[in-house]
Amino acid sequence: MKALKASICVAVTALALSLSLGATSYAEEDEASILSQQMKELYGAGKYREALPLAQKSLALREKEFGPDDPKVAMPLNDLGTIHYNLGQYAVAEQLYKRSLAIREKAPGPDQAEIATGLNNLGDLYRAEGRYAEAEPILKRSIAIREKAVGPNDPSIVMALSNLGAVYSGQRRYDQAEPLYKRGLAILEKANGPDDPEATILMNNLADAYINLRRYADAERLLKRSIVVTEKAYGPEHPDVAQALNNLAALYSRQGRRADAERLYKQAVTTFEKTLGPNHPDLADVLDNLAHLYKDQGRYADAQQLFKRSMAIRGKTGPA
Repeated sequence: MKALKASICVAVTALALSLSLGATSYAEEDEASILSQQMKELYGAGKYREALPLAQKSLALREKEFGPDDPKVAMPLNDLGTIHYNLGQYAVAEQLYKRSLAIREKAPGPDQAEIATGLNNLGDLYRAEGRYAEAEPILKRSIAIREKAVGPNDPSIVMALSNLGAVYSGQRRYDQAEPLYKRGLAILEKANGPDDPEATILMNNLADAYINLRRYADAERLLKRSIVVTEKAYGPEHPDVAQALNNLAALYSRQGRRADAERLYKQAVTTFEKTLGPNHPDLADVLDNLAHLYKDQGRYADAQQLFKRSMAIRGKTGPA
């Protein structure tokens, strides 16, 4: 049974990091800064569609103020790209990420931390599209930059570690993915404690690896823990909760617990529809999973209906 794409929410961390690194000194309370902060709050709550127009306006204001190639425009480009990424609009996100990264690398005395963030985001985009051969070296470069700058145990390394692990998971290289997830989880827990909501991404990714390694008890423990931590931080209606519900349902399906799996898949579908809308590629993944469950039960009409809806979503959003 296919589980939800690993690490889909890593970009939430990337966005928060890029904003904190980009503390402005030129106009702390200008309109673009206020819009950016409002956008960040909406984004953290999983309200990506509401955050999008704010990010677009903030970028437009910065471009008007400084010009399209000024280093101060790189961060708004990255943040807008991250929102498009989480809305499943990968082609738009890729162009924004590339433009942001090009500006950062050309800037005098380039900020290596920002370059590492840009590389991580672009690498994760390629992972989401299944472009693993392109994603792997980009993510390794991001990790190398961070390790050289801040050492091997700094929390800023975790995003790229998780995404590289997700690349390996996508290639079914679970034995190589597991240590990356465990390393990242240990770094975050040491830095922020056991209830850090950012750590739930790694919990889900590690659980997915455990499912595929048939370590079901370990996987169930991690997924249940991730749901509790995420709901405590953000409430029950958040994309990260839907991700964990889907993955727990996939585990139950493998174990033959079909009623439990169906209930959780339906809950994940409802949560994704409320938070990401009816045409997001991650919703299509859950619909596929539920359809396969129905097919295994001989409920072919129900399965076909869900497969058709999933295909229609993918036709609108492109490859995922």
